[in-house]
Amino acid sequence: MKVDVLIVGSGCAGLYCALNLPKDKNILIITKDIVEHSDSYLAQGGMCMLKDESDFESYFNDTMKAGHYENNPDAVTTMINSSQDLVKDLIGFGVDFAKDEEGNLLFTREGAHSQKRILFHEDITGKEITSHLYEEAKKRDNITIKEHWTMVDIICQEDKCYGAVVKKDDENLTVINANYTVLASGGIGGIYRHSTNYRHLTGDGVAVAIRHGVKVEHVDYVQIHPTTFYSEREEDRSFLISESVRGEGALLYDKNYKRFTNELLPRDIVTENIKAQMKKDGTKHVWLSMRPIEKEQLEHHFPNIIGHCKEHGYNVPEEMIPVVPAQHYFMGGIKVNLQSKTSMNQLYAVGETACNGVHGKNRLASNSLLESMVFAKRAAGEMTAEFDSTEYRNTENMDLSPYSDLKKWNKENKEILLEAIDKGE
Repeated sequence: MKVDVLIVGSGCAGLYCALNLPKDKNILIITKDIVEHSDSYLAQGGMCMLKDESDFESYFNDTMKAGHYENNPDAVTTMINSSQDLVKDLIGFGVDFAKDEEGNLLFTREGAHSQKRILFHEDITGKEITSHLYEEAKKRDNITIKEHWTMVDIICQEDKCYGAVVKKDDENLTVINANYTVLASGGIGGIYRHSTNYRHLTGDGVAVAIRHGVKVEHVDYVQIHPTTFYSEREEDRSFLISESVRGEGALLYDKNYKRFTNELLPRDIVTENIKAQMKKDGTKHVWLSMRPIEKEQLEHHFPNIIGHCKEHGYNVPEEMIPVVPAQHYFMGGIKVNLQSKTSMNQLYAVGETACNGVHGKNRLASNSLLESMVFAKRAAGEMTAEFDSTEYRNTENMDLSPYSDLKKWNKENKEILLEAIDKGE
């Protein structure tokens, strides 16, 4: 199979990248599960936006401070300055951000933000954004989306990428050749026991990049979300209790129902404090109270969180809920520049798979959706400008025997990734 651009992953980064490529290019998006089963759909809290120029310094400093000043300042600046145009794009696609009675955009605040700058749609902002991108992509005749198609390996020769080996939904392997390949395959949560991620997101893009000597960066920078709903069932994906809940006033309590931390500290610090308290108390969780949030605001902003709690027997806000830290986000990944280009020619990486330095050592809340789409658009812009200089190579007759045992291949991928994390590459 031959396409102009192959995009591996159907989250907001992959979809938005496709939508910003020329309509005369043949684009194939493949996704390991169904489109809706990407972490982009799970993002609850919201998406940051620079409200006006007076907020730039504050927003920049908040991002740098949360990232322990290991961020790439140029990437942070690029993201912030691109945010307003991105929001215009999304509203043009039909995204319905919360507004006040006069029709002005509403903003909320989360931990480590010095002021309110986060746009939201109830507590399902990621779903609101990604579903509209998906609907737009389905309208484009030049974009084909294949569900249950899994990237097994990238095809590269002489430091150029020519596509990927893919397992189709019928379990057969095929070769897809492309002028450009974009890895938008999400995070690494599936390799952890406790994670807010979908279980099939196992860092395939990063593992394959390591196999082929593509540069990676900070793969040991794995963010733990401090508050996920505690469940005794080990097979459950950890349900995230958005940082916006604490941003709006929710408080954390120990086993004796006493507060033990500042709830608006950066995520990594809140996580450390929760873990320390659990160890001190000998408990498997701490408690979160939403009583300080006005009931009308709680029901309007967090209906899905309230619904999940009630489904599990907790009447919010009258009752506190049990929460525990869980793996949530991957700040490291395949090293890319400000146009999302990797160290290999004709290979790009966007979204959680990529590391452009925006997040540093710890992601500031609600920067993920923004960062993913800002740099996905920049990737599309460079691919469009340089498409005529790319090289296509037909590799349909390549030997596929190295992939005959995919169970072994995938096990090796996990081992490669865990080893890189342990080494701190």
